[in-house]
Amino acid sequence: MMLLKFSSLPKPLHRSYATKGNQVKDVNYQYLQRSKVPTMHFQKSLPRLPIPDLSKSRDRYLNAIRPLLAKDQYETAVKRTDKFVNNEGKELQSKLVNKDKMNKQTSYISDYWFDLYLRDRSALPINYNPLIVFQNDLRPDYNDQLVRTSNLLVSAVRFMMALREQILEPEVYHLQPKKSNTPLFRTVTGLLPESLSWYGAYLFKAFPLDMSQFVGLFNATRIPLVGKDKIFRDTSCNHVVVQRNGHFYIFDVVDSDGNILSPTEILGNMSQIMEDKTPKAEYPVGILTTQNRDVWAKQRIYLEENGNQETLKKIDSAIFNIVLDDETIDDNKHKILTNYLHGDGLNRWFDKSFSLITTKDGVSGINFEHSWGDGVAVLRFFEDIYKETTTKPFITPDSRPSKNNITVKKIEFNLDDKSKNFIVNAKTEYSDWCNSLSIDYILYEQLTKEACKKLKVSPDCIMQLGFQAAYHLLHGKYVGTYESCSTSAFKHGRTETMRPCTDKTKAFCDLLHSKKASDQELRSLMQECSLYHSNLTKEAAMGQGFDRHMFALMKIAEENHMPRPEIFDSYEYKYLNKSILSTSTLSSPSVLAGGFGPVVKEGFGIGYSAFADKLGAAVASYKQHNNSSEFVQALQKSFEDIRKILSY
Repeated sequence: MMLLKFSSLPKPLHRSYATKGNQVKDVNYQYLQRSKVPTMHFQKSLPRLPIPDLSKSRDRYLNAIRPLLAKDQYETAVKRTDKFVNNEGKELQSKLVNKDKMNKQTSYISDYWFDLYLRDRSALPINYNPLIVFQNDLRPDYNDQLVRTSNLLVSAVRFMMALREQILEPEVYHLQPKKSNTPLFRTVTGLLPESLSWYGAYLFKAFPLDMSQFVGLFNATRIPLVGKDKIFRDTSCNHVVVQRNGHFYIFDVVDSDGNILSPTEILGNMSQIMEDKTPKAEYPVGILTTQNRDVWAKQRIYLEENGNQETLKKIDSAIFNIVLDDETIDDNKHKILTNYLHGDGLNRWFDKSFSLITTKDGVSGINFEHSWGDGVAVLRFFEDIYKETTTKPFITPDSRPSKNNITVKKIEFNLDDKSKNFIVNAKTEYSDWCNSLSIDYILYEQLTKEACKKLKVSPDCIMQLGFQAAYHLLHGKYVGTYESCSTSAFKHGRTETMRPCTDKTKAFCDLLHSKKASDQELRSLMQECSLYHSNLTKEAAMGQGFDRHMFALMKIAEENHMPRPEIFDSYEYKYLNKSILSTSTLSSPSVLAGGFGPVVKEGFGIGYSAFADKLGAAVASYKQHNNSSEFVQALQKSFEDIRKILSY
């Protein structure tokens, strides 16, 4: 998820507003979209996430572990797996199916997946919170920190208001956009009852996606509690929280009549915050959100007991968090990744559903908390507000801040010596943690998305093949590899794991590095890899992977106080699920960069994209175990080898 340049953008449409007090007369200003089809129109008729057949999950699981194991290890794994399938697996499958029938309002994985995130005690930054950075505006003066942040804020609130009013365009995957992304489609499906609407869309070869996660974007925070966190939401609040120099400010962006403040009024509030000359906070409380969840939970209780309950509630209930950084990026791509992945933690609140971060030179992006939802909801929001701010911005470099409706309040924490000591210790620990990371990136322009397609190989497969070849080149072995795949085509779908390390990719890498095969043989094998990879991706997207299924079976055993099946403590299951290569792709013209941290100490976190003009990946690892720059060098060589073979 790295650089992508545009040739041009449409000229901005500058708008003016006749205002009386704080009332904006242009009613269209209140909403980013006014969809004829209600936002949740398809939700009721979405298909339910299927529970895979146990025997098929058995086959898929064994196929995934085979390339990772020696022959005798694999034979033992087959016996153990068959024992599970033929014995307790049958009972667990039956209980899972029965539970699913009793809970038709959701998916079999949804509650388990929320629970998994909220129970994990690991700190949020690096471990869980991903980053996505916007492309810069091609007009330099629109990248001014105040102008850009204000425009993003206006568009974000308009998005929220459309969502609240259920007039935000439903998320739909159009298989044939020319035929289905049309007024006729919207008219026909909009007239159908909610219980039938999905089927109407299907006749157009269009597939509505689950939108249940979208409510998690706004007025939400993950609250640390000992043992298991909770997600707090309060949609009655109309303020945003702004962080600058480690301080916190709040102001209302929606007035008492339910109308969004005018653009210049929002600009006026933001301007007042930026003009505050208060020195950087000596004890920035936000650093506490970088810690182990139990540690932070106990500290938060202490803060609440010492008069900070209302201050914390103001942060928790805010529509979202805005972060004004004093950092200057200067097109330093390494700086982009480190600043948006973790920063120094002094001007962050990682618990918020998302933080909109803008640097001093106007580079903007999002760091988001992951328990409430996945990339589908965040990317839709990201793309919509980017499009509006770069084509039809409400604030121009010539806009003058209004002095009406200035409601900015600086919120203060009451900190005693014990609280200050929490912060001092957290600063040291977080600094040491961030310094232990190795982060690098690759932009490879000799291979492109379109070139891969012309050569009849999947661009995603080529990138994953590159990761396998690079790791094998460095370590001479194959490891558990995780590729995230969305199951949002189903009601309350989350993600499924696609396992890109296969017998075929192993055979390719072995032959490639042995130098005993011709380019023709390697190209033929590469095409086999691509076909198999595409089939695995389709299976995962259709809810026919095995990872979530097996996880649910394990949870069913726990729920029913049954003995834990041996398979879940086996060497092979643990080895597969130790995601040494944790990967995820996110391609969009609005994305400048994206990524996340390694999920295990010995692993790599790899955010990647196949662009029209290049392949790109951001790679993070821990210095004690791996050097991301060495991996990037190996990946560079792997891409060159693959290009040579494809050019044969």
